[in-house]
Amino acid sequence: MASAPTWDTVAEFQPSEHIRRLDLTVDVDRLVTEAEHFLRSDDAQGEGFHTRSITRRPGSTNETVADLSGRYWIRPDDTYEEVPRDPIVDESAYTELVPEFEGSYIAEVVASLRELAPIGRTRLLGKDPFNCNSWHRDPEPRIHIPIVTNPGSLFIINHHVTHLPADGSVYFTDTRAYHTALNGGEHRRISIVAAIAI
Repeated sequence: MASAPTWDTVAEFQPSEHIRRLDLTVDVDRLVTEAEHFLRSDDAQGEGFHTRSITRRPGSTNETVADLSGRYWIRPDDTYEEVPRDPIVDESAYTELVPEFEGSYIAEVVASLRELAPIGRTRLLGKDPFNCNSWHRDPEPRIHIPIVTNPGSLFIINHHVTHLPADGSVYFTDTRAYHTALNGGEHRRISIVAAIAI
């Protein structure tokens, strides 16, 4: 019989070919304060998922499905056939900061991300306790910054599972692979997610 499983490392980050820590850190305490201010309960998108746009297309004032979600592919049934959902998004069009974020620390973080890569839609995302996203793939990779998390919040990409601690780290995630995020913990998870415009 194999030795007993270990559990002391499950709350740590484990890199893979599809997810890695970047050479950039943020002040997570400042992000917590701002995220709790900006991500309100009326930002709910249903089923325990909350989103608030940080960037937008210049001059746009009304958010669309594309602004909040955008194209992804899913295998919804037992045929295992992949089908597209939601409209295609031109990530390069999201060049303007939503005005209420002007002068915020979140705006500074977005500017730092833009020095790393061409950034498209950038959003504050909230995931309620005991909640999971669909198993899907996106057209572009993403940058993830955990702000509030717990050991039960996990990121699964292809066959790799890891926790992304809210310790100021910034992560590249190649979400062109099948993936999901889940919150199996008792407290809400909050993160910044930025699409890379490729």
